[in-house]
Amino acid sequence: MTLGGNAPGISVMPGIGDRTIVLVGLMGAGKSSVGRRLATYLDLPFKDADTEIETASNLTVPEFFERHGEDAFRDGERKVIARLLDGPQHVLATGGGAYMDDETRSLIRERACSVWLRADLETLLKRCLKRNTRPLLKTGDPRQILNDLMTKRYPVYSEADIVVDSNDGPHEHVVQRIVKALQSHTDTKAAIQS
Repeated sequence: MTLGGNAPGISVMPGIGDRTIVLVGLMGAGKSSVGRRLATYLDLPFKDADTEIETASNLTVPEFFERHGEDAFRDGERKVIARLLDGPQHVLATGGGAYMDDETRSLIRERACSVWLRADLETLLKRCLKRNTRPLLKTGDPRQILNDLMTKRYPVYSEADIVVDSNDGPHEHVVQRIVKALQSHTDTKAAIQS
């Protein structure tokens, strides 16, 4: 399977119909970079919840966290995701904490197909340390923070419709695994591992 030039998304994903594909997972899992490639492959628009928040607030995510705090950010994130899920089918990359919100998770379950991009600690740490823009990692030891987040969030992420491993390697391989899972997805969970 090669990327690009494929038929529109709906024809390749009979199991999800016209539902939006929502990527969830921790920071560094590849939601934005994989999401862009997946959207291109499926000939669907790509949206990034963090970018939408930055555009609406005229602040970067770190600036928003610093000025208004995480609670205000999560509230804005919830509203942005609800608005995006009201629109036409697309691929949506969410922030790492978005799926932890009960209301957001319920809305995603109702209106979209969720895909957890699962990555191991070493992969997440390597990717996150390349960019020093992660507000949650500025409060202490990044390895410990990521490990704590994995312990807290992975059981919730596991509620996603589809689980795909997103460890080191070309993002195109992750896209291929997602497409394969979407093609076979019905109402039961699918897990595709590397």
